[in-house]
Amino acid sequence: MERLNERYRKWLKEPSLDEETRQELENMTKEEIEAAFRKDLAFGTGGMRGVVGAGTDRLNRYTVRKAVAGYADFLLDRDPAAAKKGVVIAYDNRNKSTAFAATAVGVLAEKNIKAYVFSDIRPTPLLSFTVRHKGAAGGIMVTASHNPPQYNGVKMYDETGCQLVPALADEVIKRVAAIENPFAVEETDIEEAKKRGLYASLGEEIDAAYLAAVKELAFRPEAKKGIKLVFTPLHGTGREIIPRILKETGYAVSLVEEQLVPDPAFASVESPNPENESAFALAKKLGAKKDADLLVATDPDADRLGLMCRHEGEYVFLTGNQTGAMFIDYMLSAMREHGDLPKNGIVFNTIVTSEFGAAIAKAHGLEVRSTLTGFKFIGEKMRRLEDEGKTFVMGYEESYGYVLKDITRDKDGVQASLLAAEMANHLQKRGMTLIDYLEELYARYGYYRDRLLNLQLEGVQGEKLIGRIMETFRSYEPTSLLGRKLLAKEDYLEGVRRTDKGSETLMQPTSDVVKFIFENDLWFVLRPSGTEPKLKIYLNVKGDTKKQADELLDELEAEITRIVESAKTNDTEGASL
Repeated sequence: MERLNERYRKWLKEPSLDEETRQELENMTKEEIEAAFRKDLAFGTGGMRGVVGAGTDRLNRYTVRKAVAGYADFLLDRDPAAAKKGVVIAYDNRNKSTAFAATAVGVLAEKNIKAYVFSDIRPTPLLSFTVRHKGAAGGIMVTASHNPPQYNGVKMYDETGCQLVPALADEVIKRVAAIENPFAVEETDIEEAKKRGLYASLGEEIDAAYLAAVKELAFRPEAKKGIKLVFTPLHGTGREIIPRILKETGYAVSLVEEQLVPDPAFASVESPNPENESAFALAKKLGAKKDADLLVATDPDADRLGLMCRHEGEYVFLTGNQTGAMFIDYMLSAMREHGDLPKNGIVFNTIVTSEFGAAIAKAHGLEVRSTLTGFKFIGEKMRRLEDEGKTFVMGYEESYGYVLKDITRDKDGVQASLLAAEMANHLQKRGMTLIDYLEELYARYGYYRDRLLNLQLEGVQGEKLIGRIMETFRSYEPTSLLGRKLLAKEDYLEGVRRTDKGSETLMQPTSDVVKFIFENDLWFVLRPSGTEPKLKIYLNVKGDTKKQADELLDELEAEITRIVESAKTNDTEGASL
């Protein structure tokens, strides 16, 4: 506690501290001081994300300065031409996003690195595209994606437009850690950066180039578009670019006007996350009014896509796994029709993605490869395919992220929105909805069901509890679950896959993840979130019928919940799989 108070007092006494931050520090309670200064804000999924506010464990101009300075040093050490190539910077609508983008420009300029900065809020996939389009050394996206309003973050990219993978992030972290005093990091004034040729504004030219590339993603480009769409950006960056591409390709789109406003408080939704059906409340209301067939939603930085489809008079919510499976079958079927289905094609998913889409891809003759959670791992694998003589077909994950054309190395809600519209439109011409299509795929490949359990565990005690739960599951050696034999236990922290035939090394980076795999596509995974104080538990089952699959999923949740509750009380005796 003494060390923590010392950190707090050091910040409070800092002469260069801005007045807003000083007042926030002076008004902090004991509990708030502990939360804000207990540690340094760490790199998580491709960068740094946290609650906006004063302190070492908060996102503010000083922690952003330090992170960008470390990233800049990394780029300059990695590529002597990085300063001239420059860094692309984009930002979303969140609290202080514009200010943090300006801080990033100032820090880069201080190191003579040119910044290409978007003139207004832009989606993450556009940032990824622009890095390669401009031949830049890297990119910075100021966003907290779908996190709650109090969060913001900076995601950092390599020269291919891929988020930094662990090996590269570790290099940045070393350089960040070497900066002892964040207040000593200098910033160049924006106007001065412009005078020195270290600032360039990006706008319509880049938007047009990106949209032209996305429009090439057409598998069955019927001239007549009969489907009616409703779109909501959930107050985020998709508000202009997605309606634009849908309208330019001939679709009738109604917009949720209340959610076109780039509100950092996301006042109209409980959570700005299209993974939650509640985020579609206003879209459903407008859909009913406009007689819409499909509701489309993207998260604040427009890299995730959620869908609701009208079926038998009701709007039905689709999971990321369901949408991904339909995308795969739709794309591959169209490719087969046109005679351009690649024999060496690869589909990427993650270790927490349902086997539903994988089964479909394999039936079409494609190889499926799984990565750790986080689209940076898919982006990294995409980069290596050319050396293998393989063809990228699709990458996706259960958390509503899809990339369908290798123009971005991050998930892309713009691409996904266009494909969803085309797929729904094509099916409508056959007298089908997406739900009809989904049922057709279930009948062919089996009834897959999945569920995500989020255990929100705040603060120091929450972190300890997450660790205890993870250790509880690491200590189990089950032989079966719900009558299905254990096939493998994978511990990605230890880097080992164990079966009844012995152990083998997992060819994946180290990560705090445990996966249990049983017969007939039943599995579950535990993974602490890299961006929020929560433990994520992924459940997946397969049944011969919908009823059987739903019952099996409920049974699996009940069993896992029982063990988690035992771990919470430290009473693991008698708790077994």
